[in-house]
Amino acid sequence: MRAVLVPVKSFRLAKIRLAPVLDDEARERLARDLAEIVVSAAKDAPVHVVCDDGEVADWAVQRGATVLYAPGLGLSAAVEAGVKYVAEKGFSLAVVAHADLPFVTDLTSFGSPSEVTLAPDRKADGTNVAAVPASAGFHFSYGPGSFDRHRREAERLGLRCTIVDDWRLSSDVDLPADLELVPRAEARLRTDAPGRPQQPRTS
Repeated sequence: MRAVLVPVKSFRLAKIRLAPVLDDEARERLARDLAEIVVSAAKDAPVHVVCDDGEVADWAVQRGATVLYAPGLGLSAAVEAGVKYVAEKGFSLAVVAHADLPFVTDLTSFGSPSEVTLAPDRKADGTNVAAVPASAGFHFSYGPGSFDRHRREAERLGLRCTIVDDWRLSSDVDLPADLELVPRAEARLRTDAPGRPQQPRTS
């Protein structure tokens, strides 16, 4: 049984690197819209929003998600706490998806309880989506270079690591140049155009 975890930063404080091209209101609206897309991609899977902001918590409750409130922990520790929580609730697989993936449409088939599955960003540097056996004791280490660190963590635990090369999962919105993805995502959702199939490979 899978649980989807979505760490969501305060909408008002999100996407600071877009400040040169978007004002506060536009950044807040974008962060909220992107988070909506990712939560929707969980479909019928239970969603847990990891956050430290009351507004985000209220938003998550309105969407039927369980709120895992983790103030002051930082991203990696907060996600680890969330994975521990779902393991204690009996979930065998934790799927952690960042809240800024404009093309993600379905997280219900990502990963397997018997292995670690990683979807890197476009530079194969960060980790946009990670699925881990919930009770494995996986240590998350987000930030620059997290993809390699997460691969090494799977190796440390003796777990097979499958890499998913999929533009829908590797495309995120961090920098001004990434904003061109947003209208493309909206157009794709309107037309329901098929995406390139996921291409898993084993590390």
